[in-house]
Amino acid sequence: MLFEHATGQTPQRYPTMAAAPPSIRVAGGMSTIVSALAKPLPAQCILLDTPITHIASTKEGVDLVTDGRGSISARQAVLAVPPRLAQALIHFSPALDEATVRRWRQTPTWMAPHAKFFALYERPFWRDAGLSGHARSAMGPMTEIHDATTASGQAALFGFLGLSASQRRQFSSETIAQACLLQLARLFGPEAASPRATLFKDWAADPLTATELDQRGSEHPYPASAPWLGEDWQDRLVLAASETSLTEPGYLAGAVEAGQRSAGTVIRRLERAP
Repeated sequence: MLFEHATGQTPQRYPTMAAAPPSIRVAGGMSTIVSALAKPLPAQCILLDTPITHIASTKEGVDLVTDGRGSISARQAVLAVPPRLAQALIHFSPALDEATVRRWRQTPTWMAPHAKFFALYERPFWRDAGLSGHARSAMGPMTEIHDATTASGQAALFGFLGLSASQRRQFSSETIAQACLLQLARLFGPEAASPRATLFKDWAADPLTATELDQRGSEHPYPASAPWLGEDWQDRLVLAASETSLTEPGYLAGAVEAGQRSAGTVIRRLERAP
C-alpha cells in the first residue's frame, strides 16, 4: 500500500498485512441482490418512485399515504429506511412519542455524510508496479483509496473524500474530480490521470439518504436492544434498516440480520392475529 505523508514527499510504500481479511464483493454489484429478491414478486406489488409521506394507524393495521398514488392499506408495515431519515420524511398519526423521535434522530445513518470517487481504467496498471491499489493520505482530497477492479476485470480505483459535506459544497463535482485525479497520479503515476470515465457520489447531497443532521460526521451506530417504537406503534410497525441491527448496524451484514429479524417479527404477529 502507499501512504502520502506531506506535500513534496514521495509516497511511501508499505507491505500490506498478510492476515488482513479479504474484501468480499457481490458479483454483478449490489443491484443483483435487489433483482433476485424482487423477481418472484408480482410486478404490481413493487411501486418505484413512490415515496411514503404519511403512515396512519388504523383498527385493521396501517394506511400508508403515497406521494401521488393514493394510499395503501396493510396489516403491518416494515420501514427499511434509516430511522433518522424516516423521522424526517414521514408524518405519523398518532405522532411518535418523544422518546422514539429522540432515538431515531440520534441514530446516525452510516456513510450518509460521506462521498466516494471512482476512476475507471482500461486495465489495472498499478499492479504492474506491485501495488495493491490501497493508499492512505494525510493530504487528500481522498484519505482512503482502494482497488475497485471487478471480478470480470473492469479496472477501477475508488476513494473516500476527506472533505466534510460543507467543504464539498464549496466546489463543483468537476473540480473535486480533477483534484482526485491529480492525487491518483501522484500515487500511481501519470496513467492514473487519464481514466476512461469517472464517477462521484456525495451521499450528503442525496435527500433520500441524508438529513440536515447528517451533514457532519458522526460515530458509527452501536448495537442496542432498546425498543425502537413506543406503545402506540409497536404492534403496527417494524424497523428493518441496517442501523437497527443487533449485531452490525450500518453494514450490509447488519441489514441482513435486521431484515431476517423483522420478517420473523411480522410472521409471528400475523400468526397470532385472529
